[in-house]
Amino acid sequence: MIYVTRKAHFNAAHRLHNPSKSDDWNRETFGKCNNPNWHGHNYVIEVTVAGTPNPDTGYLIDLGKLKSIIKEKILDPCDHRNLNNEVSFLKGIIPTSENLAKAFFEQIEADVALVAGGDAMLYSVKLFETERNIAEFCPHRSA
Repeated sequence: MIYVTRKAHFNAAHRLHNPSKSDDWNRETFGKCNNPNWHGHNYVIEVTVAGTPNPDTGYLIDLGKLKSIIKEKILDPCDHRNLNNEVSFLKGIIPTSENLAKAFFEQIEADVALVAGGDAMLYSVKLFETERNIAEFCPHRSA
């Protein structure tokens, strides 16, 4: 199995808030991340594709095409945006790093499969909210 990873970055604001809970609960649970005036991050995303390279090209996936998918499906809608209010595919989720990694995976999975072909598949999406806070969604790896 070969793994190929493409890294990108974007900046965005969000607020961690569960509308079904009280303001007190949200403040206690999310602390500063519940700021009603939002807060921002310089996110780094790593998208990993796994499989066997195409014998004709040696590619698992054309990294230029993967770059385009990430740009169109994640960076363009999210960069310099409010993730709570401006990104349609994130509506209704609390934009934690965990939830974002999963949503980003789901947002690009079909396009990656189309471009990669063969037995290659989207393997994981890793999201760095900060240098020390990282979430990874990897549904194909067994625990």
